[in-house]
Amino acid sequence: MTDKFPDVRGTLTPDRPMADLSWLRVGGPAEYLFQPADLADLQSFLSGLPSEVPVFPIGVCSNLIIRDGGLRGVVIRLGRGFNGIDILDGNRVRAGAAALDAHVARKAAQAGIDLAFLRTIPGAIGGAVKMNAGCYGTYTADVFVEAEAVTRDGRLVTLKPEDMHFAYRSTDLPDGLVITSVILQGPSGAPEAIEAKMADALAKREATQPVKERSCGSTFRNPAGFSSTGRDDDVHDLKAWKLIDDAGMRGAPLGGAQMSEKHSNFLINTGGATAADLENLGELVRKRVFQHSGIELVWEIMRVGEPDAKE
Repeated sequence: MTDKFPDVRGTLTPDRPMADLSWLRVGGPAEYLFQPADLADLQSFLSGLPSEVPVFPIGVCSNLIIRDGGLRGVVIRLGRGFNGIDILDGNRVRAGAAALDAHVARKAAQAGIDLAFLRTIPGAIGGAVKMNAGCYGTYTADVFVEAEAVTRDGRLVTLKPEDMHFAYRSTDLPDGLVITSVILQGPSGAPEAIEAKMADALAKREATQPVKERSCGSTFRNPAGFSSTGRDDDVHDLKAWKLIDDAGMRGAPLGGAQMSEKHSNFLINTGGATAADLENLGELVRKRVFQHSGIELVWEIMRVGEPDAKE
């Protein structure tokens, strides 16, 4: 198929194993992995790529289970050239999509801009925007100004808040769209106060979550969190972890996967899990919760790709 692909200046790798790029260290190969050299390389590649070839952008896969059979088409992973962080006028920060959330929070804090909520969110800014990531009552939608993205046919576009359709832990963007940079705007604050706020959040996270385990964070959405503002999950009493506890699934194992003993809404790879172990345990939790409470949990972690043909 590569004879139909446009020339690239970046790296195009066929049959690229994905487990080492996955936060959970699971998953089969990508049919092709493209790492563009820069924005122009990305645009040229997408504009010349046959329209029938599917495209799937990834970041650091911190909210993703890649199934054991791998991913068809082209997986696009942004790296150097897409991870810059610049401080702009008006309490604004421009971050490349590959910039880590924690790095953006720290650099913003040094400039007296409060994006502290990003400090405890694993992953990169592109994914945070795509999934409207948030914690402790603040969401990406609250600080989003605009994003630059490349469409499936290679056009460079600017996305405003109304284009994103932000909702609880989600947006509504076209398939194959690749976010390349984002502008965020936070409130002013003293750098030392913002640093202290981030330190407190990190301590709280370490005390309540299995931060040293291989996990993608919250596995399921809180059942109340389906408003357009995306804030209900932080104020409503109904929590996914409580439903999982009540169904007797805290610490439940399946193969190399386990629901964390420390926080029962965290699905962890104990060391030898397959993607099937992780997904199947999640589905078992959903089944048991529904049997116990009549409530159907919704996955927060994305599951993509094909199952192993042997499964």
